[in-house]
Amino acid sequence: MKNKLAALFIVAFLIRLIALNQSLWLDEGTTARVAKDFSYLNIVTKFSPFDFHPPLYYWTIKAWMSIFGNSEIAIRFPSVIFSLLAGWFVYLLGGFWSAAFFLFNPLIVYYSQEARMYMMATFFLTAALYYLFKLLRKNDTVCDLVLFLFFLSFSFLTFYGAVFLIVPMFIVLFYKKKYKAFIISCILFSAICLSLSPLLLAQFIHSREALKIVVNWHQILGGVNLKNLLLIPIKFAVGRISFSPKIVYYFSSAIWTLFIFYFVIRGSFKDKFLAFLLIGPILLGIIFSFFSPLLQYFRFLYLVPLVSMLVFIGTNKNKLFRYIIISGFVFLSLVYLLDPVYWREDWKNLVKILPGNEVYMVPSSSNPLLYYSPNLKIKNLLDVRKIRPIAKEITVVPYTADIYGFNYKEALKENGFSLKSEKSVRGLSYEVWKHL
Repeated sequence: MKNKLAALFIVAFLIRLIALNQSLWLDEGTTARVAKDFSYLNIVTKFSPFDFHPPLYYWTIKAWMSIFGNSEIAIRFPSVIFSLLAGWFVYLLGGFWSAAFFLFNPLIVYYSQEARMYMMATFFLTAALYYLFKLLRKNDTVCDLVLFLFFLSFSFLTFYGAVFLIVPMFIVLFYKKKYKAFIISCILFSAICLSLSPLLLAQFIHSREALKIVVNWHQILGGVNLKNLLLIPIKFAVGRISFSPKIVYYFSSAIWTLFIFYFVIRGSFKDKFLAFLLIGPILLGIIFSFFSPLLQYFRFLYLVPLVSMLVFIGTNKNKLFRYIIISGFVFLSLVYLLDPVYWREDWKNLVKILPGNEVYMVPSSSNPLLYYSPNLKIKNLLDVRKIRPIAKEITVVPYTADIYGFNYKEALKENGFSLKSEKSVRGLSYEVWKHL
């Protein structure tokens, strides 16, 4: 078993190295900029009030980059490590097959290559789950409680969405009559929330203002609708890939998702606590999203360990089904890793084909562009009605202009421009507009 386990983690590690140097996308560009340009103090005082996440992940990446540099691989490597560490705790919780289902899950493989906080939060929450179950035993120790509180606290300091799993874990402690652990956990968590309250208030105010300014932003954040609800199980089973014709994609994805979640449901009947810990965060997320939308599948990435364990339980020692599931996960992961069409937006190559050294675009979306071309001059596309061009031609990168509800083409035409040419790379494009 030790040899099989070692082989599992070695293969999982090696597969995560494939295409690790693909282009950073928008949010990863923000990670790189914040870690590079802000001090540890300024991350909290200057950046975080206008962001929507706690500062711990940015501090971690800043410390990491100070040692290993700021290449794509360096910036993403912590997520690789956190995914493997999370896989280790899944193994401790549910055994070899649970770890295999987690480590090769296509959505986990995708986010283990992303320089964002979701995999770090998944690691902390999975570790907290492990120590939660140790606390539920009769021979629990003070050390178990300390480690539970440590990982739980760090999960919330990494990603606010962790609270949707933290609350069900508290409920489990209370239901199992672990009152001492329940009270101490509630006191500590309340103290953390109180200490973060000035930052949380500033972030809340900014988010309300941003929702007014960025008119279509609520659609990106994830409101409560059938599509966002269905995407949670679909992406948990299929990952980030999509293909044409869409009818084939929808049909095949539905079949595979139903197959995977048939075993999740079977496992849920056998382990109701795991089922509660899976369903509880989604229900809380739905309720919260009626007030502030955040119902996107990747914000519940930390539930994939629970899905993996329930699939293991639901297959009921049927090795054929387990081999089918792991083969499907590996296949879907390799489709993403080996076919660039499924990779992230290609800012790296966009920079190479941009004409000139000046670009009109939404400034808040320029971080990946400036990562690859720091000397590029960015001008605000949203102010294009106000400009009187000195040059006869301007270059426009229209990325995210639609989120602001801004018809930049109409504005440019009103200002005497006509579209001269357009070129695109994966997920991105630029346009050259000529002044008449």
